[in-house]
Amino acid sequence: MYRQTLRPALSLLVLMTLLLGVAYPALIAGIARLAFPDAAAGSLVYRNDQLVGSRLIGQSFSEPRYFWGRPSATAPQAYNAVASSGSNLGPLNPALIDAVASNAKALRDADPAHRTLVPVELVTASASGLDPDISPAAAAWQAPRVAQARGLALADVQALVTAHTIAPTLGLYGEARVNVLELNMALDALR
Repeated sequence: MYRQTLRPALSLLVLMTLLLGVAYPALIAGIARLAFPDAAAGSLVYRNDQLVGSRLIGQSFSEPRYFWGRPSATAPQAYNAVASSGSNLGPLNPALIDAVASNAKALRDADPAHRTLVPVELVTASASGLDPDISPAAAAWQAPRVAQARGLALADVQALVTAHTIAPTLGLYGEARVNVLELNMALDALR
C-alpha cells in the first residue's frame, strides 16, 4: 500500500523540484539577462577595470571629503548584502536613540560649523540597511563639508549633486534621489 502512494509522491517531488527549483529560475534568470543585462549582473560599477561597488548596495564612506549614505544596520559589517535587515528597534528603544545620537555626533564632528538640523535619513538606517541613495536634501546638507574638505567651490559641488540627482521613476514613482557611490566617483574625477 505504501508503495502505491510513495512512488507517485516521490516522482511528483522530483518533477516539481526540477520544474520549479531549476527550470523556472533558469528561465527567469535568462530573461532577466536578456532584458536587463546590467541589473541582472548586479549593476556593478568599475573604475579603471577595478570593481568599486554596485549601484544597488550602499557603501560605507566616512571621510569628510566624501558624501555619506544612510547608516547601515547590517552585521557583522556595514552594507553586508548577505545580512540585509533593518535594526528592528522601535522609536522608544534606547539603542536606537543612542545610535541616532552617535550618527548625528559623527556628522557634526565632521562639520562643526554646520548648525542646521541633520536630515533624518543620515542618522537612521533603512529597512534593508543597504540603501545606495540619499535624498537631494541630504546631499545638499553635506555639500559644504565636502566642498571645504576638497578645496572646491560650494557651487561646483552643488552643481555636481544636481547633475547626479535621479528623478522619480516615470516622474511618478518614488522620490528624487542621489546615488552616493556615483556622486563620490564624480568627485574623485574632479580631484
